[in-house]
Amino acid sequence: MKKKVVIIGGGMTGLTAAYYLQKEARENQLPISCELIEASHRLGGKVQTVYRDGFVIERGPDSFLARKMSASRLIHEVGLEKELVHNTAGQSYILVNRTLHPIPGGAVMGIPTKLAPFVVTRLFSPFGKLRAAADFVLPPLKTEGDVSLGQFFRRRLGNEVVDRLIEPLLSGIYAGDIDQLSLMATFPQYFHLEQKHGSLVLGMKRSMPKQKTKQKSDKGIFQTLKTGLSSLVDAIEQKLEKGTVHKGVRVDLIEKIDDRYVLTLSNGEKKEADSVIVAVPHQSLTSLFPNEPMFSSFETMPSTSVATVALAFPKEAVAKDMNGTGFVVSRDSDYTITACTWTHKKWPHTTPEGYVLLRCYVGRPGDEAIVEQTDDDIVQVVMDDLNKVMNITMKPMFSIVTRWKQSMPQYTVGHRERIERVKQNMQQHLPGIFLAGSSYEGLGLPDCIDQGEEAVKKVLHYLCYTKEKVSS
Repeated sequence: MKKKVVIIGGGMTGLTAAYYLQKEARENQLPISCELIEASHRLGGKVQTVYRDGFVIERGPDSFLARKMSASRLIHEVGLEKELVHNTAGQSYILVNRTLHPIPGGAVMGIPTKLAPFVVTRLFSPFGKLRAAADFVLPPLKTEGDVSLGQFFRRRLGNEVVDRLIEPLLSGIYAGDIDQLSLMATFPQYFHLEQKHGSLVLGMKRSMPKQKTKQKSDKGIFQTLKTGLSSLVDAIEQKLEKGTVHKGVRVDLIEKIDDRYVLTLSNGEKKEADSVIVAVPHQSLTSLFPNEPMFSSFETMPSTSVATVALAFPKEAVAKDMNGTGFVVSRDSDYTITACTWTHKKWPHTTPEGYVLLRCYVGRPGDEAIVEQTDDDIVQVVMDDLNKVMNITMKPMFSIVTRWKQSMPQYTVGHRERIERVKQNMQQHLPGIFLAGSSYEGLGLPDCIDQGEEAVKKVLHYLCYTKEKVSS
C-alpha cells in the first residue's frame, strides 16, 4: 500500500520538497504518492518575475549566493543551467545624509578585514575608527544564551560602525532591527570566530580563503537566471507529476486520527496523509493546529512589511551616471528608502540597451506605514529620495510597486531555541509532520531549498524508506 505525503505551501520550500520527494520515489521505486497544495493560484511564493518591454524585473528576491550550492544544483536538475549568470562586481555605497561613501574594501558584511581602506574612509569619524579598534583588545563575549546582533556587534566595533555600515547591510537581508534579531539564528559563525580568535576582525581575516591570484574578477558573488527566477518555478512545476499540484485551495485544518492525519480543505474536501510537510508562514500554524499549544509561541513572532519599487528610465534621464551597482542607507539618515540597486549595472541582462532600471526598497521595523500608501505616493517618495543623490531629470517610463505585507519573519533573540522546542514537541505529539520554510531556519532561496531537501530526508526516514539518520 502506498504511503501518502502532502506538502502544504507552494513557495520555493514546498516546490523543492515536492520535486525531490517525487524524484526519490520514482528513482528508487518507493511506494509513495506526493501531492502539493497551494492556497493561491500561482506557485513560487515571493519569487515573481515581471517581463515588460524587454525588461526582466523581480518583485521578490533577485538572486542567491553562489557559494550556497543547493540553488544552482536545483537549477541544474531542472535543466536551466545555461541561464545562470553572475552579477557584475562593482562598487557599492553607503548613503549617509546626502553623501555616498564607498563601502570600504575588504569589508565582509560590514566587518573590516583590511586595515588601510577602513583607516582612510570618510564613512566614520576618527572616534568611530578608534572605537572599532577596541575589537583587538576586548575579551570574547561570555554568554550561555543568545544575544542580539546589535548587542554583539556594538560591543565589539561600536555604535558608529554598526549604524553606518553593519546595520544597513544586515537589515537589507532580514528587513529587521538588528538590536532585536538573534545572533545565533542569523550569523552564529561570527560568535564562533570571536570565541576562537578573541577578535572578530582577526577571526574574519584568518578565515578568509587565500587568493591565488591578484587578478580582480568582474564576476560577483551572486547568481540569478537570465530568464528570471520565475522560470525556475515554472521549470520545477513542469517536472512534477501531473495531477499532484492543487492550486487555489487552502488547507484549513490538520487533525491526527490514529497514526494518520486528516486535512480539511477550503473546498470541503478531506485528504488523508501518512506524513505532512508544512511549508507555510508561521502565522498559519495556530489555525492549522488549533488544539496544539506547542505552536503558541508563533503567535507573538513578529514579521515586517516591505515594498520594492522598480523604476525604468531612458538612459539620458539620469544626469549623473553612477559608477557602481547600488547603495544602502545608514540608519541615522533621513530617508524613506532603505536601499537602491542600479539593476542595469548589477544585472545587465535585465535591461535593454539605452535604458536604466532602478530597484528601491522601502519599509523597516517601526516605519512600515509607507507600505500602505498608494503606488503613486510610494513612487513619489522614492523619487524624492533618489533625487537627493542622483539628479533624475525625467519621470519613469513605468514603475512596478510590490508590497510584501507581514512577509519578512523576524528571528528575534531566542529564535533557535524556540524552534528546537517546537520540533521536539512535534516529534512526540505530531510524528510525521515537519516544518520547513522562511519562518523557521533561513530566509534566502538556498536556505529555503535546503529546508525542502531536509524535509524530504525526514519524511523518508519517518516512513522507514531510508537508513540515513537525519536531525529531528
